[in-house]
Parts: sequence; structure tokens; C-alpha cells
Amino acid sequence: MKKQGDLYLIPNTIGEENVERSLATHNFSVVASLQHFAVENQKSARKFIRKVVPDVVQADLKLYDLDKNSKAADLAPMIQLLKNGVSVGIISEAGMPGIADPGALLVAAAHRNSVRVVPLIGASSIFLALAASGFNGQHFTFHGYLPIDRHERRKSIQHLYSDSQRKNSAEIFMETPYRNNQLMEELLKTLPNDCLLCVACNIAQADEKILTLPIHIWKKTAYDLHKKPTIFILQATEQFLT
Repeated sequence: MKKQGDLYLIPNTIGEENVERSLATHNFSVVASLQHFAVENQKSARKFIRKVVPDVVQADLKLYDLDKNSKAADLAPMIQLLKNGVSVGIISEAGMPGIADPGALLVAAAHRNSVRVVPLIGASSIFLALAASGFNGQHFTFHGYLPIDRHERRKSIQHLYSDSQRKNSAEIFMETPYRNNQLMEELLKTLPNDCLLCVACNIAQADEKILTLPIHIWKKTAYDLHKKPTIFILQATEQFLT
């Protein structure tokens, strides 16, 4: 029986920091061994590959689009490669493929076809933020993006707070960077003063800033999150423990 290829989940850097800071050295040799990649954006993926393997011949690479609009039929060429014994790598735009990332579509298809999935070690802004928050790392939920509509967004924030109260859990979410300040304003208006909020901004970059404060202190704290990749985490609590 012909050996199938492996599907490698290749973490990308978070921001523009040095690749050696956030990637395991083993990842470099894996990327160098592959010619076929599933990617969200071909231009930025080629830039990342060039960083990891400077001597790569770009013309030898075959990149396949894999984004939120991809359908099952779009995965067929990559699945066929894997079944024919050719290994494929998934490259996220930032962080870990399959976490807040459309790479999960191809991973699920690989499992359906008994293809070996190999996750490589790398950074995820979601888990780095949670680790640095001081919140419940045993019980948490990632919600992705909250609704854009202000009324629905406020209802969603209230629901997250209620869930955190009921389950003693950390509730993680994010926003498009140019709407970060508007979301922050809504959080300060909606959440109780004793609720804890962690704001993790520009993770793994030179100007990284991660703060966990109760809402009543956030209201007195200057911030500017505009166009800065940010993870938000809330956890209901009766008092801020120092």
C-alpha cells in the first residue's frame, strides 16, 4: 500500500519579529522539505517561506488558497496530493494553523482520508494572552469576533460575563484592529466595575503590552489599541486580588 503524505501545520510568526524567536528550529527543515502549501494569502506566505528558507526557489513552490470562503471542492487537489504520498504544509497568516484560522477545513478533510496530521511547535496569540492574563487556564472559551451591531455586541458582552460568573471561566475574544478602541469603550460601559479584563496588545512584538485590571481601574487608564492586534479576555470576579 502506497504511503500517504503528511499534513504539516506550520505556525507563522506573530507580527514582524525575528522568526527564531517564535519558531522551533525543526520547523525550518520541515518547510525546506515541502513544495506544496495551503495558505490564506499567497504573497505573505511566500514572504514567510523566504524568511524561513532564504535559498528557496519560489518558482518551485505550489501554493493553494485556503481561506474562510474555501469549499470542500477546493480542498480536493491537496487531498489528492496527500493520498499520492506528497506532503503538504498549512501556513496561517499569523500564529497557529487551525486556531481562529481556516486551516481547520483541510485538517478535518485530512482526518476523513486517514492522512497523518503533524502540528509543529509555534506561537498562538490566543494562548499566549491567556497564559499571561492570570485567568482560569483550566476552563476557558474562545469566541472569535463579537457582533458588529452595537446592540448585539452589548448583549454578547453581557452573555460572556454571565457565562464567566456561572462557570468561573475565562472568556476570550478579539476584534478587527481598527475597531479595537470602539470595542474597549463598549466593554467599559457594559461590564461591572469588579469584572477583570485582560488586554493583550501586540503580543510577541517589541511594544507588547499585556495588562489585567478590573473595569473600574481600566476606566481611569489611558489606552490606544487602534490598528494594534489585540486579544481581550474577561473573567468575572468579586474583587481584584493583588
